Amino acid sequence: MYASCFEVSFRIGGAASLKDKRMVIKSIKERCKYKFNVSVVECGDTEKWQTCRMGFALAAVSAGAADQNTQKIIDYLYGDDRIEIFDIERV
Repeated sequence: MYASCFEVSFRIGGAASLKDKRMVIKSIKERCKYKFNVSVVECGDTEKWQTCRMGFALAAVSAGAADQNTQKIIDYLYGDDRIEIFDIERV
């Protein structure tokens, strides 16, 4: 069993309040959990309106599968028009 953990920092350009930010974050978390079977947590910038740091963790049967699934999640996040990724840190 192999695991992959990484953190993604991004801006939410359309957020005018914490409520707006929470809506986007909740949507991203639910979509990623459903689509990729990954654990997701908000791990930083919790009180800032337009920035967020989220942690992702997943398990796979091989190192290659873990890397491939990690890249799929990152590609999916880059395709989300609501956010602008400015940092990805693989743990």
